[in-house]
Amino acid sequence: MSHKVLTPKPEQLPLDGMSRFSQLKKFLPVSREKWRQLVRDGKAPRPIKLGIRCTMWRNADLHQFLADPVGYKSNG
Repeated sequence: MSHKVLTPKPEQLPLDGMSRFSQLKKFLPVSREKWRQLVRDGKAPRPIKLGIRCTMWRNADLHQFLADPVGYKSNG
């Protein structure tokens, strides 16, 4: 019998949909506080509040930010 070794695929941020901070933090080069400051200053995508304790970001906006973090400008 041959045994297959399963190697986990590297995680990727989906192109569509939305993500919470806990899902996107592994892709960000900054801390949570720095991310909050970038959002506040319009240098990172604006979140969408779905409730008091549920904040999400559009994955398409996150991909745009991650492609050029220095040159990103928020549209909102």
